[in-house]
Parts: sequence; C-alpha cells; structure tokens
Amino acid sequence: MLHQPVLLAETLAALDIKPNKYYVDGAFGRGGHAAVILERLGPEGRLLALDRDPAAEACATARFGDDHRFAFVRRPFSQLAEVVAERGWTGQVHGLLLDLGVSSPQLDDPARGFSFSRDGPLDMRMDPTTGVSAAEWLAQVNEKELARVFAEFGEERFHRRIARAIVAARQQAPIVSTARLAELIAAAAPTREPGKHPATRAFQAIRIVVNDELGELSAVLLQSVQILAPGGRLAVISFHSLEDRMVKQFLREQVHGQEWPLDLPVTGSPAGMTLRMAGRPVRPSAAEVAANPRARSALLRVAERLA
Repeated sequence: MLHQPVLLAETLAALDIKPNKYYVDGAFGRGGHAAVILERLGPEGRLLALDRDPAAEACATARFGDDHRFAFVRRPFSQLAEVVAERGWTGQVHGLLLDLGVSSPQLDDPARGFSFSRDGPLDMRMDPTTGVSAAEWLAQVNEKELARVFAEFGEERFHRRIARAIVAARQQAPIVSTARLAELIAAAAPTREPGKHPATRAFQAIRIVVNDELGELSAVLLQSVQILAPGGRLAVISFHSLEDRMVKQFLREQVHGQEWPLDLPVTGSPAGMTLRMAGRPVRPSAAEVAANPRARSALLRVAERLA
C-alpha cells in the first residue's frame, strides 16, 4: 500500500505553518507530512526531520536532498533536544510533529517483520542495524515476562495462554518467522475479535518492547517543551490507546501545572504550566478512513507553548 499521511489537512492546520520559521518532523517515515510542510515554507523557513529507519533516510535524500530548507538526521526522536541544540534551534521551533507508530511501507515489507499478513523474518526493529530483533527477544524472554508484555502493551486478554504456547513451541524449534508466530497465537486464542486477526495485539506488544516505543515517546514529550518557541505548536498523532494515554496525561500535566496543596498559604498560578490546549482531539473523517483504512485509529492532539 502506498504511504498516505494521516490527518494531513488537520495536522497542517494545527501546526499553523509560518513561511520563515523552524519546524521539526520527529518521525519522518516516508515524508508525506514533510512534503506539504515544505510547500508552505518560504526561502528562510527550515524543516528538520528525524527517523531511525535507514529506509527513511534513503527516502529523505531522494525526495528532498536538494532542498536547502530541509535537513534529515537518522536518530531516534528521544534524542530530539540534542539534535535541535546542535543547530542552535533550542526554544525557536514553531512546530513539532510526532506521527507515531509504523508506516505503511514498513508494514508492507515482509523483510521488516512487522506484519503477519505475509511471511517474513521476525525482526520488527525500526532500525534493523541495531538492537535485538523480535526473534532474538522471543528466544530468551521468560513466560511470566512475556505474558506481562502481552497484557500491558497489547492489552491482550489471553496473554497467559499465548505466552505459554510460545514458550512450549520454542522448545521444539526457534520461532523465527512472522507466519509461525501468528499461527501459534491464533491457535492459542480461544476466540477472535470481529474484524481483527488474533495476532494483532501480541504483534503490537512485541514491537513496542523491541523498539522501546513508550520510552521513546516519554522522552520526546518532555523534550518538546524545551525546544518549542513561545506560541510554537506540538502536534501528536497516536494510533493506539497506550500512546494516546501517555500523550493525554503529559499534556494535562503541562497545561495544569503542579497544583499546590490546599492547606499551603500560596497564591498565584500552579507551577510548571508550559502548554495550553489548541483545540479538541481530532479523528479522521469517514471519507479518509474509507480511502485509507489504516487511518481509522488515528487521533491528533495539539498544544501550544506558553510564553
């Protein structure tokens, strides 16, 4: 499937692009959002993109390598503040976009191991040049921890059954392909959710662990406040409840600040108020979901940096 940027018009409206300002695309993917941001920038505007996927770097070079307004850095977005500081942009970024999750090209390439729709090596790494693959992780994790991961990161109700089946199966032969893992999960799950493959939640959970996705998200959210200019916008597109819960909680904390205990003789605003909400959460329209079914679970939240 061709990569289609999700909530494109809504995201651009949220970022409120100014032609001569600095912007950061924290998860470049295949450049769908970046292309349209660049269309709205003038000669003095700049767009910095980050991604840890080597394929994203190749795409960025091919699409925008000749554009002096664009720069790409192959780093995880947990290193956002460091990358921005290297350019002297700290406190000057007028828009930060975080489009979370996996891109369609990653899902559709069997060699990456993200999907069970076609057989491939069980990898799942956003950056296949570093870290432990899903197959390597599955080979050494104990049953209790595996069940916890399925329950916590996949919200999988049959987490114990599936963990038990995987541990039993790997004693017979290593689990190294996406099709084999999907078969094991489907056989262990006694019922199916309508319209959803029984391996969906477990695959999500393994991918989150292999890539430390929630740790990465926690780090970049904290750094976003540091890099944004007063009036700068933070736009986050999440695709599952775990991500959105973290984003929602972070925004709530930054919007409301640290409330003082009622029995303390303190007046004034709460400490640590750094953001204000910029509109309500936005979901894709029915037309967008019909055109791009992978957009159905997307949710956009936007906040603005206070002075």
